[in-house]
This record gives sequence, C-alpha cells and structure tokens, in this order.
Amino acid sequence: MNRQHVVISLLAVLFLGACSNKEDHPSDKTTVVTKEASSSLADLTSYVNPHIGTKNMGHTYPGATVPFGMVQATPLTNYEALFEDGQYNPDTYRYCSGYQYEDSLIYGFCHTSFSGTGHSDLGDIVLMPTTGPQNLNPKTNGQETGFASSFKHENELASPGYYAVSLDDYNVDVQITTTERTAYHLYDFHSADTAHVLLDLVSNIYDYDEKNVWTFLRVENDTLVTGYRQTKGWARTRFVYFALSFSEPISSYGHEKYDKPNYNGFYRRFDENSNFPEMAGEDIRAWFDFDLNDKQLGVKVALSSVSTAGALLNLQTELPHWNFEETKAHAAELWNRELNKIQVEMVDEADLTTFYTALYHTMLSPIIYEDVDGKYRGLDQNIHESDGFTNYTIFSLWDTYRALHPLNNLIQPDRNNHMIHSMLAHYDQSAHDMLPIWSHYANENWCMIGYHATSVIADAMVKNVGDFDRQHALEACLNTSTTKYFDGIGEYMELGYVPEDVSGSSVSKTLEFAYNDWCIAQIAHALGDTHTETDYLRRAQSYVNCYDPKVGFMRPKLADGSWKTPFDPMDTHGQGFIEGNAWNYGLYVPHDIDNMIQMMGGKEQFASHLDSLFTMEIADEYIAQNEDITRDGIIGNYVHGNEPGHHIPYLYNWTGHPEKTQERVRMIMDSMYGPYEDGLCGNDDAGQMSAWYVLSALGFYDVAPGSPYYAVGSPLVKSARIQMSNGKYLNIKVINQAPDNVCIKALFWNDELITNWSLDHRELAQGGELSFEMSGKYSSQ
Repeated sequence: MNRQHVVISLLAVLFLGACSNKEDHPSDKTTVVTKEASSSLADLTSYVNPHIGTKNMGHTYPGATVPFGMVQATPLTNYEALFEDGQYNPDTYRYCSGYQYEDSLIYGFCHTSFSGTGHSDLGDIVLMPTTGPQNLNPKTNGQETGFASSFKHENELASPGYYAVSLDDYNVDVQITTTERTAYHLYDFHSADTAHVLLDLVSNIYDYDEKNVWTFLRVENDTLVTGYRQTKGWARTRFVYFALSFSEPISSYGHEKYDKPNYNGFYRRFDENSNFPEMAGEDIRAWFDFDLNDKQLGVKVALSSVSTAGALLNLQTELPHWNFEETKAHAAELWNRELNKIQVEMVDEADLTTFYTALYHTMLSPIIYEDVDGKYRGLDQNIHESDGFTNYTIFSLWDTYRALHPLNNLIQPDRNNHMIHSMLAHYDQSAHDMLPIWSHYANENWCMIGYHATSVIADAMVKNVGDFDRQHALEACLNTSTTKYFDGIGEYMELGYVPEDVSGSSVSKTLEFAYNDWCIAQIAHALGDTHTETDYLRRAQSYVNCYDPKVGFMRPKLADGSWKTPFDPMDTHGQGFIEGNAWNYGLYVPHDIDNMIQMMGGKEQFASHLDSLFTMEIADEYIAQNEDITRDGIIGNYVHGNEPGHHIPYLYNWTGHPEKTQERVRMIMDSMYGPYEDGLCGNDDAGQMSAWYVLSALGFYDVAPGSPYYAVGSPLVKSARIQMSNGKYLNIKVINQAPDNVCIKALFWNDELITNWSLDHRELAQGGELSFEMSGKYSSQ
C-alpha cells in the first residue's frame, strides 16, 4: 500500500462513522470556484502586493492565505520576547504579525497570524526546512549558529494565496500555498541527500515564559503526524489542533523538551527523545529526517480548533492530492473572484496596486473558524456545530465597525450576515451574556472599549442585510449595554457619563457608549420597540455631559461631577482618551453631528477647529506614551494612523464646506497610503485602515454605521463597477478625473443631481450609475 493510500485509509477509518449522519457532505463548507465562473474575470491578483504594510507600523504579513481563510502560512523573521527582565519589551510591538520587511533572517513558517493588529498572539505550528547538522536552537543575539536562515528580498515572492523564498543558509527553496483550512509547503533541497524539517512548538508571536500550557504530538505512521498546542496569551485558553502529512517517508525523528517536568510517571522507562511516537510537554521542538530521492518534499498542514480528527477531516476534504500547482491556482482563483467584486480604473497605475492590496487586506479577517463539518470550539470551550451559518472569529470591533463591516455590507453581505450569526453565538455562549468586544479563537480578550457589535448589527439591519434573528440581536445588545461591571457602564447608566476616577479613558468610553446606544435605538426602531428606542436615544445624548463649554473641549469628569484637573487638550495620556486627545477624539459624535457642531460654537467655528486640527503641530511629548500613534500617520494633530479620527475629514460636509472634505480626503489617500512596503501609515487593524481607503477611493464613507447614509468625499478612481450580491451593479463614473481635480463640480445618481453630499445605501444596492464631475476649484451646486 503506498503512502497516500495509508493516509486516506486512516482517514476513512476515523471518519466513516462521524460523517454518516450528516445531511450535508463536509465539502459543502469548502469554497469552490468553477472554471466557468473564473474564466470571465479580469486577473486582478497581479495588482496585489502583500508586502504593503510589512515595514514599520502596518503589521501585515506577506504569507499565503485565501479570502477569510483559517490558515495564514507566513514567515517569521524574528522572535521577540514580550517581556525583558520582567518589563514590557517595546520591540515586540513591531512583530504583531511576526514579520518585518527590514529583517534578513527567517525562523520558520507559522500557520496563524493576525493582519495589522496593534497587539498580538498566535504564530502557531512553525515549520522550518533545514540541511546539514541538526540544530534545534534559534539564532538570537548575534549567534552564528541556530536554525534560522538568511534570505534576500530579490529571492522572495508574495502574491494572493502564494509565498516563495530561498533560504540561503540551507540552499532550500520554499513555496507555500493554502486552502481555507490547510497549507501546502513544497521544499526543494537541491543537492542535499538528507533533509530535516523542524517543527517548532515552543515559539509564539508575543511570546513569554510559560505561555505554552501543553503540547502533544503523535507520529501516526511514516508520513503522518498529529497533535495540538494549548496556549495562554491574549486568548487565555486557546487550542490549535493540527495534522502534518509528508510526501516522503520519515527516516528518523525526535524532539527536545525545553520545560522541566516535575513528574513523568513511568514514561521514564523510555528514551523519548528519539523515534518515540508520542511527544508531550509544555515546550517542544521536534525534528523529522528524510532521505530524498527527487530532492523535493511536500508537506500538508491542516488546522482545527476541535480535534486532530477535525484537522484530518479538513485535510482529506480540502487537500486530498499532492498537486501543488493545482492548489496554488485554486487559491488564486478564489482571490480573483473576490477582488473582481470591485473593478476600478485609475489615472495612475500605481494606485491600482494600492487599491487592490487594500481590498485584499480587507479580506484577511475575520476568518472562518470551523471545520468542514461545521464543528468549532465555542467561547464556553465546548464543541458546537454551526447551524445555517459559517462561524467566524477575529473581531477587532473597536477598529472594524467603522469601515470594514460597512464595506462588507456593500460587497460581502452574506459573509457579514454569517459574522453577525457568529457574534450572536458568542453571546449565547458568554458567561457574561455579552456580545464580543474583541474576540479571537474562542476567547474574549477584552481589548479596547465600547460595545461595537451593536454597530455592526444596526448597520446590517438598516441596510437590509442578513437573516439573523433581529429580536435575539436586540436582546443581546440590551444585555451587553447593561453589564454594569464592564468598563464603567454602571456609573454611565447612573450618572450619564463614565467618571475618570472610576474607569480610565472615561471620555472615550462615554462617547463610544453614547454612539453604541444610538445604534441600539436604531435596532429598536426597526423592530417597532418605541420604549427601548426612546430610552436609548436618551442614553445616546450622554456625550453632552463630557463637554466643557468654558474650555471648548470634551474632557474627563469625576464621580462627584467636577472636572478632572489639570487638563491639557493636546495630551494623549491621562486626559480621559485612549489613543487620542481632546482635539481629535473629542469630535467623536458620529450619530449627532449637527448638535455637536452647534454645541461647539456653530458651523464656522467648527470648520475653523478642523482647519487647525489639520495644520497645527503636536509635540513629541504628547504622543510619547502611545505606541499606536507615530509621526508616519499624523497630519498636524489629525491622526490617520489610528482609528478614532477616521470620520473627521468628512465632518466638513456638515459645516457647509464640502470642498474641504474633498481636499482632505484626497490628501490623506495620496500621503498616507502607497504601493510599497511602507504604504500604510499605521496598523492596518484587521483591515480597517484599508477599508477606509477602499470606500474613500470610491467617493464615499460611512461616518455613522447604523445609518443607511454615506458621506460624499472625493473619488480617486476614474471609474468603478461594484458587483452587488443581488446580481446588480453599481457603476461609478468620474468625469475630468486628475490629480489636481479633487473638488466635485456636480454629482448625479441615475441622472438626478445630488446636493446634500449624502448617498443612500439602499438605493446604491439596487444598482445604477453614480456620476462625479470633477474640477480643480469648488463651485457650490
């Protein structure tokens, strides 16, 4: 019996009973693209540069994945410990995705990674092909020996669904492609007769001592290895199960254990380090040797949150063959289908790379988080089975509710519906009866503020997206917004604001709670629940309690009703705001802009405030304690490199100066984004930074998700064709488009003149033509 038959026979034994009672075949959960569907599409993958954002602050990764895929197979270029001498190590921040473009070493290829986040975890199941003497220690602090290898960017290639690199120290060429739940590695060892594959289960992204709770491996036969790792990091109870299948038989294997077990029972009778088919411990690096005939070795890796049986089923279903080129082509087809949902023309071809890479980045998360049979690990750590939806994870909601989920409502409504189903499943499994705040891998990590799942739900409802249970969603929103022990909600409900002496970043929390409450009011309105609508519209006015007319800014208030002193509206630390200051974050009232402008002195004074925001200077001392705010993403005191101000350029529309919105938006697209490695001015934050660009380049932006209306900006595209889920198309035509023609002379929707600088999603979703006539000078319509 050959090796492939051994693997398939084992799978059949394991899963015949498990699958026999399923109404749907497991492959029904796997995305398939037919040749007929792909042949008529333009090839847009060539415009994508996965290296954009891999230099400095972008925190993206260049590795292989498919749209919303569960596997991210990507290189790791450094191991930075989270702590040094018991203190936070700030160098760790650069490695949120495990990769920095300026590095020259590769330590291996992991299979889980966040895209663009400002905190991190993951970096699981690291493989490293090597030759020569076996070395299980990484190269650190200038060591000459270690398993890391040097590489050069001229020998590195990244495209959607594919990554390749040459490992110079070993003369090994690596190629990787993926399906949704598996990765396929192909190693060319050239002249080597003996090859090694290192499986590093010690290291993590954002690593620290004792992060690994337990690791377990089984060598099932001479080509198949299964196992799991449990970690306690940002997600404090996280399991990753895996299956490795090799195209050649293992000639020998072993492992080193880097923890010191206090008790090993009667396993002490064995030599566990060499050719022993079980490996267990907290910190393990395993090695596998191969005697090669054709100098190539294929490795297939499947993941599961459920079990090794689930990983094997994913492997059997999605990658039953050893045809690398077929797998690579299928990944490219998946990407091309998604990218073709927006077809654009640009004046400058370089902008096509910026645009399509941004669109690519919006499809790297949230990710599918279930096996092909619908089973997944839930927030309660039990195994659940999705019913009528696909389960997703990685909800960086403080970031992504602003533009990513609104973009999904435009071009990915079915997926966004499934994401909301996943949020409601999270709520059902929550011991707190709460929707996700910032969740990943069956864990709530409680990062950032607000309860922004309410925004995602409200925006879907007002835009008629999804089949989720609306009444159940309202219940989940109400329970989340009344969890008194979370982030000062109890005091917020009692006093109408979050007191700074009770819960820090109190102004940011009050402003975002007020917006979230407005979203809940929209949900209640849609359901005809007038009592709840009235109550939450009242709560939505809480922002006024943080405004001090004497100083003209939002500022922190104490529990006794007094203002916190001293107060400096420029400082981003200790002044009631998180990752922002009173000048910029204090403008966060997206649901009641007209009243905010009136409260702050009227239209002209507010426009003057915005002018100053974009032109004033902020001293280094005011941003020194915020690693999420750097000079790369700042224009004056406006911080585009972080999310709280993304709506600000569009606020001019409410002051009678839409031309200033048009000028600012175009300036930001030109200066804060680009087609190269440093082409992101800040963390991409799970696609939010990129989603802002995609929407703005099309000519509009969702200032207040939960409202069906977009604010008009200044399109960068020359034309666009957006495929809607109902089969219709939104066509965008831009007349007189040029770098200097940033102002809109006239705007038409289906030949009807638009004069209020607002577009209705419900109309756009029905298809039609949006026509911009551009000019170098503004003229009122």
